[in-house]
Amino acid sequence: MRQEVVRLANTASERRDLFLCHAWGDRRGAALEFYNLLTGLDVKVWFSEKDVPLGTPLMRQIDKGLKNSRAGIVLVTPALLQSLDAEGVADRELSVLLNSGRVIPVVHGTTFEELLDVSPMLASHAGLTTADYDSLDLVATMIADTVLID
Repeated sequence: MRQEVVRLANTASERRDLFLCHAWGDRRGAALEFYNLLTGLDVKVWFSEKDVPLGTPLMRQIDKGLKNSRAGIVLVTPALLQSLDAEGVADRELSVLLNSGRVIPVVHGTTFEELLDVSPMLASHAGLTTADYDSLDLVATMIADTVLID
């Protein structure tokens, strides 16, 4: 993953480090917390709550965000699992991220086993779970160490 991120960084400096895929219900909770932690570590994150200007088409802005991000983080929460089952916006984002081969699942408030029941393809990717750490803070640090280019 790191080699691909470095390669992309060298060819497109205007890109974001990460695209944050999350459930709509998490946009003011866990997703915002994770965004703030990552940006506090100097990671450039595309996050719909910060990057979609008022009055613009949501899906087109998401499309641009996906195009301009080196890798993707999928914040897997109970709300995201419901959204994927309902084939919401996050489901469309996930399809693009899975196709890119540059996606990291971050499981928070649920388990990889529950993710496996909803998205076996995402669950098959190496990722992190906050159950193994104290909070999203350490996970954000580990992600930053992976994607930041020296």
